[in-house]
Amino acid sequence: MLLFTAKIFEIYCNSSTIENMIPDFDKLTSAEIELLHKAPVLVSILIAGADGKIDNKEVKRAISLTEEKQKRTRSQLMEFYIEVGTDFEDKIRIVIQSLPSKVDKRTAEISNILKQLEPVFKKLGTQIACEFYQSLREIATEIAESSGGVLGLKTIGDEEALLVNLPMIKDPATF
Repeated sequence: MLLFTAKIFEIYCNSSTIENMIPDFDKLTSAEIELLHKAPVLVSILIAGADGKIDNKEVKRAISLTEEKQKRTRSQLMEFYIEVGTDFEDKIRIVIQSLPSKVDKRTAEISNILKQLEPVFKKLGTQIACEFYQSLREIATEIAESSGGVLGLKTIGDEEALLVNLPMIKDPATF
């Protein structure tokens, strides 16, 4: 099923466009660029589904985050998020359908995919790798706060708290 998802992402992602916009990306293979495109979607699903249910509020927050990042993100990533943000809700829904429904299996599968970012980050310049990593952490935190805690007041639930720092992705600042 993940192979089908990869094909769908190929349709959505025009890696040659991003390659031209972010010079560091020309060091990457098309599969590595695709992984970077998938990462915000996967982080969104990972955190939104940490408590066993992906609610509409979390999906809407993920969509609004990609829209915000198109306008206010760090300069090198702005064009990236314009590309990634295109049909973001469709991308999330397609990927959710391709992943296991049981939270522990879904978390393990997403974590294994996100671990693959480390060698990609090592190919990028330190600045862009760190910016991208921080951007993923911001997405995780914002989604975790969107419906967690008592009365949903910007607090992070226990399940999200275990994942919000994205422990499966090594911080490129430590390379």
